[in-house]
Amino acid sequence: MKDIRKHYDTTVRESLQKKFAFKNKHNIPKLTKIIVSMGLAEAANDKQLLQYCLEDLTIITGQKPYVTKAKNSISNFKLREGQPIGAMVTLRGKRMYDFMLKLMHISTPRIPDFRGLSRKCDGRGNYSMGLKDQTVFPEVNLDKMKKSQGMNITFVTTANTDQECVEFLELMGMPFKKHKEN
Repeated sequence: MKDIRKHYDTTVRESLQKKFAFKNKHNIPKLTKIIVSMGLAEAANDKQLLQYCLEDLTIITGQKPYVTKAKNSISNFKLREGQPIGAMVTLRGKRMYDFMLKLMHISTPRIPDFRGLSRKCDGRGNYSMGLKDQTVFPEVNLDKMKKSQGMNITFVTTANTDQECVEFLELMGMPFKKHKEN
């Protein structure tokens, strides 16, 4: 499946329209953006760690990440306002589809003991998943990696229900766990 956008236009839209009986073609779920984020709590103490994670995120997504900063100071967590606490990238268009294809066919099979992704959504038609480390992506250089860092990936869709979202992502090729049959 080289062109995932073409697969959506030719196969997925038609299947979703039949299954959910959409009367208007604009109601058919589609992917609007993918958000990839890393929480970097240790970055407050180690500035080099922040740079390494930013480089990894840039290599993985093909786009420069935005550094998120603390909005408030919290003395119990030794956190100051304006201190970098994370990084995120919002992917749209061709980069979004390229990342989705890479995630589904290259990265998820590299997860140890992978048996499929959970089918749970957020209740509004969006899907989020977490990875324990960035080493599942082949672009990450293991020799340069200082610390294993997890990340969150959110698929924002136009689906109105979780069922529509899961069906849409499954037709796109997302490796979900199989249904439990009685």
